[in-house]
Amino acid sequence: MISFLDFEKPIADLEARIAELRATAENGQLDIASEIDKLEKKSAALLKSTYAKLSPWQKTQVARHPQRPHFLDYVDHMFEDFMPLGGDRRFGEDEAILGGPARLNGRKVMLIGHEKGHDTASRLKHNFGMGKPEGYRKAVRLMEMAGKFGLPVITLVDTAGAFPGVEAEERGQSEAIARSTEACLSLPVPMVAVIVGEGGSGGAVAIASGERVLMLEHAVYSVISPEGASSILWRTPDKAADAAEAMKVTAQDLLSLGVIDRIVPEPLGGAHRDVTATASALASAIGEELDGLSGLAPAELTARREERFLKIGRG
Repeated sequence: MISFLDFEKPIADLEARIAELRATAENGQLDIASEIDKLEKKSAALLKSTYAKLSPWQKTQVARHPQRPHFLDYVDHMFEDFMPLGGDRRFGEDEAILGGPARLNGRKVMLIGHEKGHDTASRLKHNFGMGKPEGYRKAVRLMEMAGKFGLPVITLVDTAGAFPGVEAEERGQSEAIARSTEACLSLPVPMVAVIVGEGGSGGAVAIASGERVLMLEHAVYSVISPEGASSILWRTPDKAADAAEAMKVTAQDLLSLGVIDRIVPEPLGGAHRDVTATASALASAIGEELDGLSGLAPAELTARREERFLKIGRG
């Protein structure tokens, strides 16, 4: 069953009516197939028109949808032979950031990304996708391994931000994020980063600083959450919608600003409505990007990364 967001209530009402009519048709002698068909077409048209004009705040809600696919879902639908590697060799394991070697359509890669979880138990296990210092140090270890063995790096970014707890600060959260960002920028192999849900602050940038940065159609990417920005600017989280509009958090805005390089389309109604189709589109896009980067010398790759980030904001 699809969970409907607040702005999808008219669609949810239509779907509920369709379900009622189907139940009536199955249990009785009435032929109401034509009525069901009319409502299904009306529902599809309403879904299309609704998603054609989503506001930045509505896109933020879609990016946070409880059924939106996360890292492990993409592993299941896109990659083969994924071998998760754990630990930072300094403190311990962080389940919020996962990674290891894998294959994408036969190509050997190093895969790294945030995992949020889908239910209470898995969300607690993965700390809602909020990485700790050991998670970012693990990412550095995996990127260094990728450089050593010549594996292109793919990252799937989906976090509200790095974990802000006291213990994370005690273990050097800011230093770990900086080191991870540095590792991205100095990689001698191609790197393609994809914002698949939320890209929040330094916790996202730390594994998203590649020479090609992609976003799913309804993902969001920003220096702070809309609620956080609203609390700072208006002293209340109630202005989150206004903050999302002002911050230009959507893939469409960020493409026009040069912050990202490509938008990957999602199925109508969001990635959660068809994970297989989303994964297929994402695999094709990443494969095309890696094809375009293959054969480039390490110096050219690092120069491209440096240039793409330095030119942001120049106009």
